[in-house]
Amino acid sequence: MMSKKCKYAIKALMRLGKHYNQGHLQTADIAEKENIPKKFLEQILLELKHAHMVSSKQGSGGGYFLIKNPKDISVADVYRLFDGAIALLPCVSLNFYEKCDDCTSEKECALQREFIKIREGARKVMSKTTIQSLIKLPDNQ
Repeated sequence: MMSKKCKYAIKALMRLGKHYNQGHLQTADIAEKENIPKKFLEQILLELKHAHMVSSKQGSGGGYFLIKNPKDISVADVYRLFDGAIALLPCVSLNFYEKCDDCTSEKECALQREFIKIREGARKVMSKTTIQSLIKLPDNQ
């Protein structure tokens, strides 16, 4: 299940994406419009900043803005940043692989074979779903 932190990050990115190349948005405005606790949003925006998805400007008229085009930020990118592996089992993870403690043979494991298919399906959809597609911006932004 997606964490609230990840969901709020996607909502904040959508809000920022709607204003892409149109200036900065203050944290308080994003928090109010997206119904996200302000202190929690501040932590999320810092993580997004460290991941080079957003940046900020200090002072009067400052705030946060996207530094990546909304069409270049996928749900998979955000999910991995906040929630880790897309895979449901550690033995099928591409980036966070771990052998299952109770597995005697991965080559014969029916769970692993099927959960690789599930992972791939989820990964493909999440990789194709971008912030732009969620807010339905035209491609020429």
